[in-house]
Amino acid sequence: MTTPSVVAPETRSPVETDRVVRRGTAQSAVWQGFAGSLMLLVGSFGVGWLASSSSLIRTPLLIIARTTPVAVIICTVLLCAGALLLLRAWLRLYQHLRGWDEGSRPVLVKALAWWVGPMMFALPLFSRDSYAYIGQGRLMLQGLNPYTNGISALNNYFSLGPDTLWTEAPTPYGPLFLWLEQGSVWLANGSPELALVPFRLASLAGVVLLAVYVPRLARLHGFNPHRALWLGVLNPVLLINFVASVHNDSLMLGLVVAGIYYASVKHPIAGILLVTASIAIKPITLIALPFVGLLWAGSQAGWARKFGRWAATLAISMGLLAAMGLVNGLGFGWLGALRTSSTVWIWYAPVGLFSHIAGFAVGLVGGAGSLAIDVIQNIGQGVSILVVVGLAFVTVRPVRAGGLGPELPQEQRYSHAVVRRMAWAFAAVVVMAPMIQPWYMVWLLVFFTITGIKDGWPLRTVFYLSMFFTLIALTDQLSVFQWIPVAVVRGVAIGVGVAGALYLMLRDKKTSGLYRPARERGAAAHRAA
Repeated sequence: MTTPSVVAPETRSPVETDRVVRRGTAQSAVWQGFAGSLMLLVGSFGVGWLASSSSLIRTPLLIIARTTPVAVIICTVLLCAGALLLLRAWLRLYQHLRGWDEGSRPVLVKALAWWVGPMMFALPLFSRDSYAYIGQGRLMLQGLNPYTNGISALNNYFSLGPDTLWTEAPTPYGPLFLWLEQGSVWLANGSPELALVPFRLASLAGVVLLAVYVPRLARLHGFNPHRALWLGVLNPVLLINFVASVHNDSLMLGLVVAGIYYASVKHPIAGILLVTASIAIKPITLIALPFVGLLWAGSQAGWARKFGRWAATLAISMGLLAAMGLVNGLGFGWLGALRTSSTVWIWYAPVGLFSHIAGFAVGLVGGAGSLAIDVIQNIGQGVSILVVVGLAFVTVRPVRAGGLGPELPQEQRYSHAVVRRMAWAFAAVVVMAPMIQPWYMVWLLVFFTITGIKDGWPLRTVFYLSMFFTLIALTDQLSVFQWIPVAVVRGVAIGVGVAGALYLMLRDKKTSGLYRPARERGAAAHRAA
């Protein structure tokens, strides 16, 4: 009987020994992130979202956690500290595993499993969208058209706990997700807790798809797949917004990334089917269709072949969506609801901020301020459409050989160029929108990760944006009963969140250097010496 050979420590090279040590120390970051996720779970009991009709709301533990001011504040602190601890663990993984050899993957997979696990059992955090899903499922069960009816068409709709944005607005989701909503409500038989389970499982499925296909696309394009898994999938903004917040963007994004992968490796029909499934979850991924057509056409295609592949891609996708619309009897009703989310705005969205400042100024001089807002936002939408069309139609020039990796074949360089253009197309749509949700940042993070985000200022930008959108989530939607001062709870969240963020960026000896250019880190080290 033979025993497997083991490399003795003294025979390892110094570089290999250093990597083994780093992977060992990375375990501390894994458990640190797990602790942060557990804190999110516990914090959700006090300020996570529950429907007023939920039976859980009458359990002794949740009664104490949600009705006692001190308990609510403790849960808020745990929530904020847990999210920041998770972010710190993610940064520390980068420092421990930056060699990104094959031994990195088991550590990253372990981290993903342990970080996601507690979130699967948390009450929905920072968003009530999951309760809107339940309301839309009830509309389907009652035979009402969710593309023309808001949740307010239901009796006692307020007991479901949806955001007021969705009480009057039609759903912006595709037919596949409507069936998921309908099936979830039917299976739950009136229990909002059980109805949430399929939505959370769908979110988990999206994360799993991303964990499989983000590294594959990164490798295809000449980038390290393990670094891509860390950067594009383990990012706390993604995990919190997709799993803890139960957003259907997770499944939408997982399907479109899988579709792009198969289109890139010359399985165009599989790619079109997956992208169409993504559109049937959330139609924003219509943007990907022309780029799938370009991948199908190939790097040597002339305009006749390109138009032929575009036409075939559109025919297959729209044919499938038409069949779904025929089955559910709602047709292409989702087309008219695509502008639902543009009726709101947020201060950090450039178009949203500028349009409302301009509208306020016009109103001060007696003009039609609301008209000015609409005009500016329509201009922004028009510009984004022109950018998408331009990126699809301008001739794609693959990056030169060697620019993406050693001897990368032309078709892979072409795939990189096409997918990079798709990333910029999505970026144009997001940046020119009046409302930029934190999970929109996740779309862009994933698309740019699979086409390469370099170390240096591009990666530092991701670090800063991850911190910013983590803080936005922590200080946004917290579920607090009316007799508990909401301003105090939100003030605690802002105080803990901002203090923790400043500590990680400025004072933490392990992580603060990641937020500064290399030359500044070198100067700081020299002064310390």
